Amino acid sequence: MTQVLKIENLSVGFERRGSIEQVTHQVSLAVNQGETLALVGESGSGKSVTANAILRLLPAKAAHYLEGDIQFGDVNTLTCSLRQLRGIRGGRIGMIFQEPMVSLNPLHPVGRQLVETLSIHKGLRQKQAESVAVSWLEKVGIRNPAQKISAYPHELSGGERQRVMIAMALINEPELLIADEPTTALDVSVQAQILDLLKALQKELGMAMLFITHDLSIVRKIADRVAVMQQGRLVETQETSLLFHAPEHPYTRQLIDSDPKGGPVPVSQESQMLLQARHLKVWFEIRSGVFRRVTDHVKAVTDVGFDLKEGHTIGIVGESGSGKSTTGMAILRLVNCEGMIRYQNTELQALDRKAMLPFRSRMQVVFQDPFSALNPRMSVAEVIGEGLYVHQQLSKDEAEIRICQVMEEVGLDPQTRHRYPNEFSGGQRQRIAIARALVLKPKFILLDEPTSSLDRTVQAQVLELLKSLQKKYGLSYLFISHDLSVIKSLCHYTIVMRQGQIVEQGNTSQLFSAPQHPYTQELVALSSV
Repeated sequence: MTQVLKIENLSVGFERRGSIEQVTHQVSLAVNQGETLALVGESGSGKSVTANAILRLLPAKAAHYLEGDIQFGDVNTLTCSLRQLRGIRGGRIGMIFQEPMVSLNPLHPVGRQLVETLSIHKGLRQKQAESVAVSWLEKVGIRNPAQKISAYPHELSGGERQRVMIAMALINEPELLIADEPTTALDVSVQAQILDLLKALQKELGMAMLFITHDLSIVRKIADRVAVMQQGRLVETQETSLLFHAPEHPYTRQLIDSDPKGGPVPVSQESQMLLQARHLKVWFEIRSGVFRRVTDHVKAVTDVGFDLKEGHTIGIVGESGSGKSTTGMAILRLVNCEGMIRYQNTELQALDRKAMLPFRSRMQVVFQDPFSALNPRMSVAEVIGEGLYVHQQLSKDEAEIRICQVMEEVGLDPQTRHRYPNEFSGGQRQRIAIARALVLKPKFILLDEPTSSLDRTVQAQVLELLKSLQKKYGLSYLFISHDLSVIKSLCHYTIVMRQGQIVEQGNTSQLFSAPQHPYTQELVALSSV
């Protein structure tokens, strides 16, 4: 087999406060032509640093390449000139980044961005480049490519943006593709489509692929070999089937064993009713014309209803745009909706803003991305305690005691309460978000994709924390997710949504073992739960 990429003894450090902190230690790996090598490990293990070092994309002033070589064909990318490197970047090596909304220029249509890379690397003229761009948008599965070529990134769905990124990375037919967590935030159905697309294009172009991920279920589907990283070191490299059958390193075994396990906490069917919803409807107006008249509606949620008892968890699953999060926001009265919402025998729809305020402390929410949800200018103590000052008349000392108690309950050191969110890992930030919700002693918590961006090992820890808190305080959860293994581990009852409507619902174990609707059957088959 022809070796496309060879990394030998790569050590990278970053300059911080006058000293160099080493983050990768003598990493050595190789990728062969036509092969997919998966690079796996938790956040902070050095995966992305290693990948970005290949094209010298790390911050020029802070990054130091302490030792090692990166050989791509006959070029050492660590020592070659910037001119040589520019010819390789996007030309001979393509790269797909984790978050397309950050990677794509929001000020330019996607077509212009595709045309730009063709003109730089292949010297194509405008019309010729546009024709190639349209053909590639069609090749990666974008519907109506001739129209979508003039769309801006924010006008596309998450799956469409990721497909545009794939087109941009492959449009110059590179010898090597580096895919850095390209499916992390995607629904299971869209994720499967993206993986199938990458495999098909890889076969067509005969290219090598370095696929970076923390999701081992993806590794099983796409990789020929696997390299495992921990704390900046490569701890194991094996063929995929051999690694899953007989992992050698303890850390690899830990990763494989970290999938969500067990079922939801035991509950009584005699529990009191806490929350009821009937015929929920959320339609957003589309206005057009000079007079901005209503010409149509986005039917986000139509005729959704459920019953949630004390201490129980209802899961809502479905692809992006199915209405999951909109349903959750409607329950909390954070978006205007029609229908009935009853919380502990009180009709919430009849309440004005002032009358709704006492219910805000009893109904809390934990969002998907804690880094966006937590104010970066507030200390952890201020973030957690903010609700106490709004809803409860506590002295500063009383609030401090409550904050320390809840931090201990979610597994955080109270001594760190004066630090800021950016000083914590992703898993710790999610614990802060849970503590913020818990400090007000609510009965109901909306959990909107709270584990989707976390490593599997951290995800397992957060799920166990949620279960223990539910058991201790009798909490009721409405859990929104696209990960069916997480739903199966936590939820007593599951609702499947598609295009704003419920297509199937029922007891979680029964629904997964014998799904009735074709869409549910597809989700279960793709998730292999």
